[in-house]
Amino acid sequence: MHDDILVTSGLSRHFGGVRAVNEVTFSVPKGQLRAIIGPNGAGKTTLFNLLSGQLHSHSGHIYFKGKEITGRSPSYLCRHGLGRTFQVNSVFLNFTVLENVQLANMAHQGKTWNFWSPARKVLVEESKAILEMVGLADQADKLGSALSHGDRRRLEIALTLACKPELLLLDEPTCGMSLSEKPHLVKLIQNIVREKGITAVLIEHDMDVVFSVADRITVMHRGAILAEGSLREIQANPKVQEVYLGEDYRAPV
Repeated sequence: MHDDILVTSGLSRHFGGVRAVNEVTFSVPKGQLRAIIGPNGAGKTTLFNLLSGQLHSHSGHIYFKGKEITGRSPSYLCRHGLGRTFQVNSVFLNFTVLENVQLANMAHQGKTWNFWSPARKVLVEESKAILEMVGLADQADKLGSALSHGDRRRLEIALTLACKPELLLLDEPTCGMSLSEKPHLVKLIQNIVREKGITAVLIEHDMDVVFSVADRITVMHRGAILAEGSLREIQANPKVQEVYLGEDYRAPV
């Protein structure tokens, strides 16, 4: 459809005899918050690695904003509006929070500095605006190593926002976070999608998070798409109950 920002067709990747992603075809409309769920080993992260250019597919196609991006590099995709976070935090621990975002901004914009222009003076206002967006403005001068785990997750989202994404891939954004931290990150993700017009696709194992934020849910199992639908449709799907949710699972009201 013309309003789909991301489309895959027959996308596959195997490792030896294991088909980690097997003929995956799906689409995500602009402005949607899509969740991808499934048991460990279902192929979710491998799919993300294909979409973001970390891995090349063995067959199939990927289209972003109507253009084929199959096999494109992560740097190319970032420059053209596709951002991605990872399960493991990848912030610069020995730099301040503000410097982290400055470096990401500089990398995206292709800016360099010279001896007479210290890097810490470059793109300050742009970087502060991103920190304000993710709720870290008051911690701009802290080292990355001094942040809580939850705030490091926020900072990683800030680094991704520096590439001005139109599509944001979030790989288990609440992984390792405490119960008290998760609602704040969930609200942040919702605000980014709703207020900034960014489309988001997230992998998440916490079903309470999934059912509280997702517009639509895709379920993967053994490298393939098992089911797709609304919260209620997925909750009621007997195949999904069998392989993942369990018959007694009830989504939060």
